[in-house]
Amino acid sequence: MSGMGTYPGVGAGTYPGFERGIGGYSGDGELIGAGRLAGLWLYAGIRLEIIMKSFWMRPFALLLALATLLTACGGGGGGSSSSTATPSGPTLTSITVAPANAAVNVGTTQQFTVTGTYSDGKSAAISSDITWSTGNSSVAIIATSGLLTGKGVGTDIVTAKVGSVSGTAKVTVKGAYLTMAAGGAHSVARLADGTLRAWGLNRSGQLGDGSSADRTTPTVVGTDKTWKDVAAGEFHTAAIKADGSLWTWGFNQNGQLGDGTTTDRATPVKVAVSGTWAAVAVGKGHTLALKTDGTLWAWGRNFNGQLGDGTNTDRLVPTKIGVIVNWKSISAGDTHSAARRADGTIYTWGGNANGQLGAGSTTDSNTPAKVGTSTWVSVLAGGSHTIAIRSDGALFAWGANGNGQLGLEDGLDVSVPTQVGSDTNWAAASAGGAHTLALKSDGTLWAWGANSDGQLGLGTQFDAFTPKQVGKASTWTILSAGKAHSLALQADNTLWAWGRGVEGQLGDGKAVSQTAPVQIP
Repeated sequence: MSGMGTYPGVGAGTYPGFERGIGGYSGDGELIGAGRLAGLWLYAGIRLEIIMKSFWMRPFALLLALATLLTACGGGGGGSSSSTATPSGPTLTSITVAPANAAVNVGTTQQFTVTGTYSDGKSAAISSDITWSTGNSSVAIIATSGLLTGKGVGTDIVTAKVGSVSGTAKVTVKGAYLTMAAGGAHSVARLADGTLRAWGLNRSGQLGDGSSADRTTPTVVGTDKTWKDVAAGEFHTAAIKADGSLWTWGFNQNGQLGDGTTTDRATPVKVAVSGTWAAVAVGKGHTLALKTDGTLWAWGRNFNGQLGDGTNTDRLVPTKIGVIVNWKSISAGDTHSAARRADGTIYTWGGNANGQLGAGSTTDSNTPAKVGTSTWVSVLAGGSHTIAIRSDGALFAWGANGNGQLGLEDGLDVSVPTQVGSDTNWAAASAGGAHTLALKSDGTLWAWGANSDGQLGLGTQFDAFTPKQVGKASTWTILSAGKAHSLALQADNTLWAWGRGVEGQLGDGKAVSQTAPVQIP
């Protein structure tokens, strides 16, 4: 402050101690040291100026200057500072991971998302700065985007972390398989990702992989990922895509591929007749299919009348059978066929040397003939025998029984439907070359008939003439009996195989037979 030195007795070094650094004025009258501190600006904008005119005012000036400095710096013990700061935004308090409980199959994906809840009670989606992790990478892995991929059967925990806040979700990973079919010596399955896999005998191209090499493990069929249904025969295969188109491949000597030729195919070819197909069944040398309009079609070998068109002439393209439009399911055996209508009635036609048509005779028929008067929920054609489940859950069988495949204990052929035991809790069945598989409503699996290759899964190679339970599991859902091997799916979508495996049809990486179920990778 200029002019301060004009006051009487106030000047540089006027008072003892100021010149020693305690405080004082400069030569031009400005406060220095403690005197300078006493001239700080206060919060309210008022400048404190202390004029020390007498010696006794020094201590008060020093104390006031010190108090001003501490206040300006926000210090002074445990009190709060009176300075104001820019308020921060709401803080993240918790996060929610969705879906909270997800289920995927091996090889398929699931997108997870995060929603954050903040200290002001509001919520908002979070899409960045998230750290994702899973507990077990052998079960599932997750990308930085939150996209999870199933790697192995099991359960896992998904964790999302944003800063120091985390949230979790549960994921259950099931097997890759959704459905399958056992053929003569090969197997085909549809996976959850929409692809087809095939393995086993391939000398006629029935695996559809473009080669004739046998495979001991599941091998992808082409690159398409829109397959919906699949069926396997003795040496050929058929499948339907999601768009309703029907494709076939493999052995074609009798026109069973339906492409208008008798040329074998090592990759899928589209059948010659267009339309939207709903179901397909494959026998030893013929093929059956249903369109979505309920019409029945057949082609291929017809020596025994198994096409049902009233002739015994082979057909190279799909041929419509009759005028009925309410067919619901179909099944093809070695030389005979079976089908069910919407009203629950069942019909059979074709070869009948062992009474497999259930007509009370052994005479072939080249047109569909109704079997009995009962109402049925399913009918299955095997090598030379037929299995059906009545609407009350009772199981019936007829046809060849030399290996006990009818489950009637005596080993004698039967030409009319005959009940197997007295149980009425049968839910599904499949008829193989000379053996039978069936599921009860409690999820248990049962088998009987030929067992020289272990196709019953009982751990032995002895034929069984009555139903025998396979293992102790009660989680079986789908089954398929081939010529001498068996496939079955459990509730977790894992696929199991047993029986003849010399051609690799079990898919376990070996070319040996197995007398008990083994899991297919």
